[in-house]
Amino acid sequence: MISATGGFEWPALMRLGIRGLGLKPAEFWALTPAELLLMLGAGSGTAPMGRARLEELARAFPDEHAGEGGLKGQDKGQHHG
Repeated sequence: MISATGGFEWPALMRLGIRGLGLKPAEFWALTPAELLLMLGAGSGTAPMGRARLEELARAFPDEHAGEGGLKGQDKGQHHG
């Protein structure tokens, strides 16, 4: 539905919307791309992991070589950024 260059493949989307979903052309063109993709089932997976879940996993499975809550290769008191 989205080409390798990042643009929409409109002929394929039109076939899916008009023939697949039974939309009239005016209904198809009245939709935003996000609405159309949602109707086609895109984005119906789980949400990406949030920061809280990442931190929970980091506590449950700490790096063996990380020192006292720091990241590998970082000394206490030094901030990289």
